[in-house]
Amino acid sequence: MPFAVNDYIESDATGLAARVAEGETSPSELLDIAIGQYHRLNPGINAVCQPMFELARQRTAEPLSGPLAGVPLLIKDAIQDYAGLPTGNGSKVFSRTPATRHSHIVQRLLNAGAVIIGKTNTPELALKGVTDPAAFGHTRNPWDTSRTPGGSSGGSAAAVAAGMVPMAGANDGGGSIRIPAACCGLFGLRPSRGRVSVGPAHGEIWEGASSDLVVCRSVRDAALAMDVLAGPNPGDPFILQPPQGSFRELSVRDPGVLRIGYSTRSPVDTPVHPEAVRAVENTVQLLRSMGHEVVEAEPDYDGQALARCYLNMYFGQVAATLDQARATGARDEEFELLTRTLAAFGRGMTSASYINSHRQWNMFSQGLGIFYQQHDLYLTPAIAHPPMRHEQAELPAGQARALRWLLASGMLPMLARWGVMDHMVEEMARKNLTYVPFTQLANLTGTPAMSVPLHWTADGLPLGVQFCGPAASEALLLQLAHQLETAQPWAQKRPPMAEPAR
Repeated sequence: MPFAVNDYIESDATGLAARVAEGETSPSELLDIAIGQYHRLNPGINAVCQPMFELARQRTAEPLSGPLAGVPLLIKDAIQDYAGLPTGNGSKVFSRTPATRHSHIVQRLLNAGAVIIGKTNTPELALKGVTDPAAFGHTRNPWDTSRTPGGSSGGSAAAVAAGMVPMAGANDGGGSIRIPAACCGLFGLRPSRGRVSVGPAHGEIWEGASSDLVVCRSVRDAALAMDVLAGPNPGDPFILQPPQGSFRELSVRDPGVLRIGYSTRSPVDTPVHPEAVRAVENTVQLLRSMGHEVVEAEPDYDGQALARCYLNMYFGQVAATLDQARATGARDEEFELLTRTLAAFGRGMTSASYINSHRQWNMFSQGLGIFYQQHDLYLTPAIAHPPMRHEQAELPAGQARALRWLLASGMLPMLARWGVMDHMVEEMARKNLTYVPFTQLANLTGTPAMSVPLHWTADGLPLGVQFCGPAASEALLLQLAHQLETAQPWAQKRPPMAEPAR
């Protein structure tokens, strides 16, 4: 009897692997369903930018073993290199050059038996909390296609939420796992710095601010992904000791009574939507009903300073990336306006100012460390507003014209060096972080955090809540997430488009 599409949609990766192991279905049958889902869904959401069906078909003809044997997955088109294919990073420039070898993440997925069927869309250089690259087009949220699925792992989140695959690769340098998970009704865990190796092409991404894992529908899938992907490789700059036991085993243990501090105040003093506040307040009630101690409290750190440090890191990193592209014959004009603007600010920054900005990261780590002496975890909204409409993420026309003129004239780096553009930078930071002010703290401190799908708005849109934990506390976060998933299940909440046509 054929394996039904409904069974595929309703199963997580752990469940599909079990069905394969028990002989209820096969890798080739699951691949046929996944390809069918791609053809049915991708025209409407544009989640996959690079199908890999022939490679996937070849793989299903091979003997597969491991905890993900036969399970169709997607990887993100950033960091997660697949040998012989370009890692486009949402850019026409980088889509021209194939990777020479698999990233450790991809190799570990393959070693676990996964069948990788394609790469997912991401904004150019994975720089934004929306997914709208000029190279591949907007990705649309399956819950409401007029809205963003978030970013930068928006393609992965849209594909999982729509039922194309049960799990997809993602990375998080400023919220890029948690933001799309919150926008799409998924579970998204960002691991600690050094927990998952991003090598061998990179030692670290964005000064170690970025971490890789997946977006998925179930807590047990995230724990499985941790077991598959965590651990160092030769040459890694960070090495974390593994936990005492597998993440799958640890995730179902009782965490005991937790002391949880919470806040709904934006750290950059921007408005927080009432639905985001309600999401946290409802979660507080749920946590208290489960016996946890929850109090209003927040770490002592300067949110405006953190935002400036985060932008300074962006400026320097993007400038270096475009300089690297220039060395291969690319032109700045081949990149998007925002990317070129960030690079120009980076080129106007001195090395001393970049280092001084990076040194401030320790202040945020110290403030968070003191907070965790009194509290086990920190609860906030994952994002400050429900998923935004696509047009809300666009640069105002007047600002875009001014930036194009300044870039064409060559004056922007000079003005940035003189401090003339500081006001514009502050406004850009404020506008860009209005929707996503809560996530960057975990990135600059290298600590783990998760978005949990506990709230849907009155309009039926997902709006996740965020829990942050101390360094290397992924097991504790998973334990709480498992408790919350049991108390308030979310797996059966799917967008209407996820249901197959009758």
